[in-house]
Amino acid sequence: MSDLRSIPGVGKETEKDLIMLGYTTVDSLKGANPEEIYERDCIMQGERIDRCQLYVYRCAVYFAETENPDPEKLKWWYWKDKQYPEE
Repeated sequence: MSDLRSIPGVGKETEKDLIMLGYTTVDSLKGANPEEIYERDCIMQGERIDRCQLYVYRCAVYFAETENPDPEKLKWWYWKDKQYPEE
């Protein structure tokens, strides 16, 4: 188990997907584009995956880049209608 599992909303399967996409640590997500991660994941899976995964990726990048994250923003569903970074 990697430290990726310390990210709220990241379980065993998402951890595997992130590692396959080249993100092996929380720090490796710093500066990443969640939309790009999602698009690459869809390509890797060979299909359009549930958009909820995009929200998890937005949350994960926020978690990686924020020293003292807002607990409300650590809920993947917070990112449903938001962009990262927030505008």
